[in-house]
Amino acid sequence: MALDTNSLIVLITFIILFGVFLFFDIFKRNERYRYLAYIVALLPVNYLWGVELFGAYSIIYVYIILFILWILCILRDMILVYRKTKEYDDIFAFFVMAVVLQIILSAILPEVLPYLKPYEVFGLGNNFTAKFWYFYTPDIFDPALSSSLGLAFRILVTALGIFIIVPLLLDIKDEALPLPVLVVITAIFIVPIMLFSFIWIGEGWPVLTLLISVIFFVALLMITKSGKEAQIKL
Repeated sequence: MALDTNSLIVLITFIILFGVFLFFDIFKRNERYRYLAYIVALLPVNYLWGVELFGAYSIIYVYIILFILWILCILRDMILVYRKTKEYDDIFAFFVMAVVLQIILSAILPEVLPYLKPYEVFGLGNNFTAKFWYFYTPDIFDPALSSSLGLAFRILVTALGIFIIVPLLLDIKDEALPLPVLVVITAIFIVPIMLFSFIWIGEGWPVLTLLISVIFFVALLMITKSGKEAQIKL
């Protein structure tokens, strides 16, 4: 769908707004506002989804663009914040808020704009949209979807997950954490692990989820301390 002048102005405004928060440090203001870039990134991408700029492939391209914008934010914070201060709490908190908001929007937007729902509902063909519970998500398993688009989606989701998880692991490295805490951390990360497993192998996700979860738990055991090492006698 081509954009008219007004729609183009709105889109450009959203992009500029994202750029302002992405490079907020250059304005020498309150640096915490930089983290709003994760949330502001939702404006241009969901606007693109709402106007179906990419036609039937809109939802696929929209999420690919969103993942790229989030990766840019994380790379900025890894370079300007985490590398210098080792502080990761704000980065993770704002990213989680952005993800939650996007999940909510994925349920609301198609209800407000019914044409975003799966085209099959209207007998109009395919727009690679699937409904999962109350939420509308990209259907990357549709055989009609280009394999390159599906692969790009999977790679970007995986890269985003790695950029988020690795600093968390580094943050708790060599910390004294009791076993129950490690179990809780593993349980929390089972959800993203399930997501990664599902987007890569589909129906076989339970097996891969279990495998990765065990490896993740073992990794936690290796990089953390129990606090009782001094009591262990060889």
